[in-house]
Amino acid sequence: MKWKRSERLVDMTHYLLEHPQQLIPLTFFAESYQSAKSSISEDLSIVKDTFEERGIGHLITVPGAAGGVKYIPKVPEESAKKVITELIKELSHSDRLLPGGYLFMTDLLGNPELINKVGKVFASAFCDQEIDVIMTVATKGISIAHAIARHLNVPVVVVRRDNKVTEGSTVSINYVSGSSRRIQTMVLSKRSMKSGQRVLITDDFMKVGGTMNGMKNLLEEFDCTLAGIAVLVEAEHPDERLVDDYYSLVKLREVNEKDRTIELTEGNYFSKGGN
Repeated sequence: MKWKRSERLVDMTHYLLEHPQQLIPLTFFAESYQSAKSSISEDLSIVKDTFEERGIGHLITVPGAAGGVKYIPKVPEESAKKVITELIKELSHSDRLLPGGYLFMTDLLGNPELINKVGKVFASAFCDQEIDVIMTVATKGISIAHAIARHLNVPVVVVRRDNKVTEGSTVSINYVSGSSRRIQTMVLSKRSMKSGQRVLITDDFMKVGGTMNGMKNLLEEFDCTLAGIAVLVEAEHPDERLVDDYYSLVKLREVNEKDRTIELTEGNYFSKGGN
């Protein structure tokens, strides 16, 4: 069956969106739609222009026999600012304030539309880097990790606080919690990562950075490299911060538990060059 151009464009766009960061040979589309490569190239030009005009991302072409086309998710600065503004608005409600200066975020972390936007914003910051794995610690950071991984098209590994028989052989380390200064344990299955991989670590909230620092140390046990750190919300602790090279979307500047007030501002995403 010969595909109409309108049908090809719809199906091709869907396929590209479902396979970000993957190099797709032109022959794949030509054979799928029984069309000449010249027609496929024209179709891809239309998709490319639309993606860039609508702020969906970039479509890059790799020349040569082993080349093809690759969709790179990219969020324009204006769209990223809207996501951050939405987060600040949602997190500013006084009933989110928890003892110890923490914020209730479980509902937001379970909102698929919002978390998908967050994942794409973070993915935009790392779309030009080589990322092999997204790492987070159970449990609050899992939805963010999967959202980023979906747009970078890489797997997720989850660090746990205790050993489980279903994990098989594991590697465990002790680390110092930045906020409580207590010794805690991190555990990760030996099968989770391969030596030499570049890893992006993420979490929902960073107070001082003890958990992030622990994950960094865990990477060394696997002979892996830290590619970056992405944090949804950071608390303002400049003098105590244990990590200093990271991206954050929102900064928790101050909380007043007595007056039930929360002061939030934009994180360092744009100052770090996120877009």
